[in-house]
Amino acid sequence: MARQDAGLTVGRIAEALGAEAAGDLSLAVAGASEPAAAGPDDLALAMDAKYAGGLAQGRARAAVLWAGADWRGLGLKAAIFVPRPRLAMAGLTRVLDPGPEIAPGLHPTAIIDPSAVLGPGAAVGPFTIIGRGVRIGARARIDSHVTIAEGAEIGDDALILAGARIGARVRIGDRLVCQPGAVIGADGFSFVTPEKSGVEEIRQTLGERGDVRAQSWLRIHSLGTVEIADDVEVGANATIDRGTIRATRIGAGTKLDNLVHVAHNVEVGRDCLLCALVGVAGSTRIGDRVVLGGQVGVSDNIFIGDDVIAGGGTKILSNQPAGRVILGYPAMKMDSHIDAWKNMRRLGRLFAQVAELRAAVFGGGAGDGKDG
Repeated sequence: MARQDAGLTVGRIAEALGAEAAGDLSLAVAGASEPAAAGPDDLALAMDAKYAGGLAQGRARAAVLWAGADWRGLGLKAAIFVPRPRLAMAGLTRVLDPGPEIAPGLHPTAIIDPSAVLGPGAAVGPFTIIGRGVRIGARARIDSHVTIAEGAEIGDDALILAGARIGARVRIGDRLVCQPGAVIGADGFSFVTPEKSGVEEIRQTLGERGDVRAQSWLRIHSLGTVEIADDVEVGANATIDRGTIRATRIGAGTKLDNLVHVAHNVEVGRDCLLCALVGVAGSTRIGDRVVLGGQVGVSDNIFIGDDVIAGGGTKILSNQPAGRVILGYPAMKMDSHIDAWKNMRRLGRLFAQVAELRAAVFGGGAGDGKDG
């Protein structure tokens, strides 16, 4: 049950949502709840007719309902009507979310280099370390145990939660949301052998391998940085590696889920969604509004066009044109993948039918399907 300490009225919430409302709009609301669990001070979320039964089990006096609902017949004193429930949830949760408790000002245990510049209204929590030459915008809220390395720049209204790590010279726009444990600006994973490695050989031959010999790996250092535009969110324990020479870049409005890994030199466009456990290998370019479902893997040095959607678990090994919907390993058009798996499921029946046909043509002994 979501709680909101300050208290709101039905009318104020409806105004914030730009939604129609009816009944006693001065009714105070303390939080949001599922219909069956709602108390008298809760705003019940029954935005589809299938949840109407839950209202009878709970004690809500006010609810968010589907358009055209008979709120009086449901026993309510007030109601808000929304045509698109999930969109309403975005506005409603924003209104009701009190956010993390980060005290204003600078906590006495924080270590802030004298050369760092913090904008007006910035707040810094306990045991946070802010390095030399860091610039942080106005109203930033930085939780406990965060480290921000030398030369990093972060825009206005950032929210950086506990244990996040932001590396040297990283540049981030306004309104960053960085969840606990995220790492922005770690070194890229880039190594080379003195002679051509087995990996390089396999990439050229697609499986054929010559003499196997001992190899040792030499680090290619990461001299670049990370550049993140406005309104980006980075999930818990997500990692964005710095570029080798140029910057790794994340476009405006893009959202990274928990445990996403963006490797060195990757460029991600605007308004993309990278869901949990997505891994993007080095130097890949991703267009705008791309959606990668959970556990999608993306090979290195390829291009994914605008508006591509990849279903969960897809492995993208080659360039993908704009607008394509893909699935599978290796990735293929989703309809083709579905057809292929339907055919796979039919193979057992097909083999049996072929065996029957062989038996009919060659006789019982020759058609048992075991002689290849």
